[in-house]
Order: sequence, then structure tokens, then C-alpha cells
Amino acid sequence: MLCYRQLIMNEVSRRDIVRTLGAASALAALSPSKLFATKSDSKPMQLYKSMSDEQREKVCLPLNHPNRQKVSNWWYIHKEHRIHNTFNDDQQELIQQIFDSLHNPEYAEAINKQVKKDQYGQAKNTPAIGFFGSPKDKDFEFLYTGHHVTRRCNAHTDKGLGFGGGPVFYGHFDKKFTETKKHIGNPYWYQGLIFNEFIQALDGKQQAKALAGSRPRSERGNVVSKKQSGWDGLSCAELSNDQKKQLMNTMRRMLEMFRQDDINATLATIEKAGMIDRLHVACYDGKFDLGNDQEWDTWQIEGPEMVWYFRGYPHIHTYFHVKA
Repeated sequence: MLCYRQLIMNEVSRRDIVRTLGAASALAALSPSKLFATKSDSKPMQLYKSMSDEQREKVCLPLNHPNRQKVSNWWYIHKEHRIHNTFNDDQQELIQQIFDSLHNPEYAEAINKQVKKDQYGQAKNTPAIGFFGSPKDKDFEFLYTGHHVTRRCNAHTDKGLGFGGGPVFYGHFDKKFTETKKHIGNPYWYQGLIFNEFIQALDGKQQAKALAGSRPRSERGNVVSKKQSGWDGLSCAELSNDQKKQLMNTMRRMLEMFRQDDINATLATIEKAGMIDRLHVACYDGKFDLGNDQEWDTWQIEGPEMVWYFRGYPHIHTYFHVKA
């Protein structure tokens, strides 16, 4: 591509382009890598348009890249290109705004505290972001990764569309690697309390079926891999209609940390696909029940299209994935 100085020297060609396309079109044609954000652009699109070619080369990946479906308790979509060493101050501020926008404002402070604390004050632990695809793709996606954090959203809009068929992760330990049964200081234990409310509302036989034992899924390999049979725990097909509604409400309340649009879109996917009868609810005892008090610290809601795995021992790790 011709550099700007060459374009000035080649005045005749430039005039021809301007005459044919108009000044604005000519500018876009001569500098296709230079994009300008507008008021109608989403925050992720504003970030994308603010980036240089060099930055895009570092953090943009193909739409079907295998790491689009990757999730882990501690990983970086770009190991060498972190937020602090890849983006300028204005872009870093915009990235923070994007991250905050993915959450319920009532939870934002606690979640940001978790993300910051899990960096241990070291630059080598700062998060990394990336894009999958390009603006021409309907599923153009923004991804934020780091220690105890994986978040994602469609980059075309600030409206939550669910999680785009990709997994998210959240977790933390506040003071000790092995937490106490109350998980003091952990912003995600509220989900455990809500889940236990649902379990305690089941009858004795249902609770017995939900108790799957002391061997939950392994975190090695693909944690959100989905079985097609042989699920642990209580089949939700056995629940009454009222109990099914209560489970949906339980999931809605547990998702409360996210923005409302994403919650609505995710639950709509579950309802529209009729997933509820194919889900199983399971709890795990032994060392995974801190305090051995049957206030279950480790549990999952699982079916052929969904995994929600909440592991409370030695501290909270949570994987959530619903197929789009």
C-alpha cells in the first residue's frame, strides 16, 4: 500500500480518486486501516476502531479460532500482549468501561476488586483482551481473560445478547487458598447460598438423588465438555412444574452479577430450547463440602447443552457455558 508521502507526490492519481469517489470515500480507500468511531458505535467497536494495524495484528484472531471456546481458571488469550503493554491510557480506560458494562453495577466494585487482587500487584498477571473475527462478522466478539476471569460479548452492540455460545469463568479466594465454609470476602459465594435455597426446598428423596457423591468433574482439559448421557444427580424432568419455575428463578438470581440483557438472553435460550427437562442438578460432599455441613459448596447444573460447574473447594472456581 502506498505511504502518505508517495500519495502526495502522485497528485494526478489522487485527484482522479477524489474526482471519482469523493473526498471522504477517497480517504477511506487510501487508508483502509484507519477507522473512526461514531456516537452510534458500541464500546467494543470504539476500541477496535481506535487500534492501529500493529495492535490489531497482536490481538485479533479469526472468528473460528480454537481458543474462542477455551476457558480456564488462569489464562490469557494473548500471553505476550496484555492490556498494560499493548494499549494506550485512553484505550485502557475504554477496556475498563467495556468490562464494567458487562456487569450489574451493584456488583461492579466487588468484581473489580477481585480482578485487581488476583493480579497480585504484578504486571505479569494483568489481563489480556482479544477480538474474534472482524466487524463484517455477525458474531464479532470481544474477549477479556486473566486470573480468575473470562468474560465475552458481541462487539457490535452494548446490548447484552447472552454469551454467544462461549464459556465464561469467575472465581476467587480472598485471604486463604483454602477458604472457610462461609467464603468470607468472596464476591461469588452469593450464588452458592442461592443454589442451596433451591436444594433445601426439594423433598427428601429429591435431595438424596441430587447428592452425587464426592467426585465432581475434573478441571483438567476441557472443563465445560458436555456429556450426552450419564449425568450426575437429580434429573430436572422429575421436578414439578413449580419446581422447574423455581430452578429457572434460581438461575436468574445467580446470574444477577451480569447485565440484565445477558441474563434475559441466556434464560431465553434455555427456555426456547426446552433445556430444563434435560438438565440435572448435582451436589458433592466429602472434602468438597467445607465444614461438612451440607450447605453445598460444590455443585453443578448440567445437561447435553449446558454446564454450570461451581467448585467451592479449596476456593471458588465457576465455569458457565450454554450452547447458543
